[in-house]
Amino acid sequence: MTWVLATILLPLVGAAVVAGMKKNDRLATLTALVVSLLTFLLVIPMWASYVPAGDRIQQKSSMDWIPNFGIHISFGIDGIALVMIAVIGLLVPIVVGALGLTDKLPAGRSAGGFLSLILVQEALTIAVFAATDVFLFYVLFEIMLIPMYFLIGGYGGANRQYAAVKFFLYSFLGGLIMLASAIGAYSMASDELGKGTFDWETLVTVVRDAPLGTQIWLFIGFFLAFAIKAPLVPFHTWLPDAAGQAPIGVAVLLVGVLDKVGTFGFLRYCLPMFPEASKELAPWVLVLAVAGILYGSILAAGQRDMKRFIAYVSIAHFGFIAMGIFTFNEQAMVGSVSYMLNHSLATGMLIVVVGLIVMRGGSTRISDYGGMAKVTPLLGGMLLIAGLSTLSLPGTNSFISEFLVLLGSFVDYPVYTIIATVGMVLAAAYVLWLYQRVMQGPVRGDALIGAGGGPGTAIAPELGATKAIKDLGGREIAILAPMVVLIIALGFYPKPVLDTITPSVQATMSSVQGGK
Repeated sequence: MTWVLATILLPLVGAAVVAGMKKNDRLATLTALVVSLLTFLLVIPMWASYVPAGDRIQQKSSMDWIPNFGIHISFGIDGIALVMIAVIGLLVPIVVGALGLTDKLPAGRSAGGFLSLILVQEALTIAVFAATDVFLFYVLFEIMLIPMYFLIGGYGGANRQYAAVKFFLYSFLGGLIMLASAIGAYSMASDELGKGTFDWETLVTVVRDAPLGTQIWLFIGFFLAFAIKAPLVPFHTWLPDAAGQAPIGVAVLLVGVLDKVGTFGFLRYCLPMFPEASKELAPWVLVLAVAGILYGSILAAGQRDMKRFIAYVSIAHFGFIAMGIFTFNEQAMVGSVSYMLNHSLATGMLIVVVGLIVMRGGSTRISDYGGMAKVTPLLGGMLLIAGLSTLSLPGTNSFISEFLVLLGSFVDYPVYTIIATVGMVLAAAYVLWLYQRVMQGPVRGDALIGAGGGPGTAIAPELGATKAIKDLGGREIAILAPMVVLIIALGFYPKPVLDTITPSVQATMSSVQGGK
């Protein structure tokens, strides 16, 4: 058994165990935390055994599934998949450990049911990144919608059913379009090889030599599925609703991890399989990417709800990621892949901190807060760190990613790059605006400040009464500490990540440049 297969199976087994603990929330939470930590520990030998200069796909495992149609249950990783699996392994223990601190389960709902869905989501997401059979990838792409649908629809806010259905239908429709293209690629392999196959490495060698017109049609099928998942403008409208209604822990996985399946799909499927179509349609994709940067930034600045604010910030960031991918420049593409990791860390921390704020104030509305740093200075510091990483301040993890994207993109697409830099200016404005409104100024509402103006008690105005508000406790600090360490460490020393992903990016670039 490979380390990859182990990281898929362990959360599934854990989910089955936790699901049976409906009457003991404490035991269910502890069990889920242990399982998620063990899964993260499995990532360490997986990373250690990965050889960046080795084969493109490593730690392979495969077994027949539907042999008559050339379908296999096949898994393997490259450097891009490895860093995404690593970030999943990190974020899930944080989500589990934060249960009760950032979210309260609805009445009558058990922690066992919620956490079992989280573990199933973890396993399916890891499997999606590791799948090397195109049909298996499609099946997992669709199945992983199911636990997320129930997590949003069963545990979310007042409009959770609408948000869950919208999320599911958008992604499901995109998957069906992708299936049509996958079947087209299968048929081409059948004509070329005398038998059909869904093996990714085989399809790359077959489909890449198809006529441009055929490539374009097949490319569009995959691209639409991934553009919806990412999401790129104008396929983005499901994200603000889903992120706004999802519980905080679910939003961490939705915005921090699941959306990366879309940008990962561009790199794994669209570019290597359809190189000529990718280059032909790249200018149109860049228009969507730059539009997303500006659109997401402008709408983020106008949001009144903190969770929807984060959703629009992410739309802007996905524009940067897509731009780096479709400029076909190695520096920009490396920046995009590292941005996928660093966005997960920065946004994951920002969502968790917002959850801690909401649990104290009882509202997601920005206007219901003010001056919280006076009574919760540690919490204010954590929001500042997450915000600075989000706006890509030098010295934080996101800076090198955004810098590489812009540096590489400017070589061939200077106009797009110059327009995109406006998004950087807007990011500084909307992040600092959020911090100033929530943490600075006078304490809003009925508030009692401790003697001498130090930490004391305060209240968000919608609660209607004075209530003690405490600063971060030991458990909350322990949850946030790993993300703070990585944000700073990768800000000053990103080499381990860049060395891991660069060979995979070079292999992708080679596939594109080797087209007809």
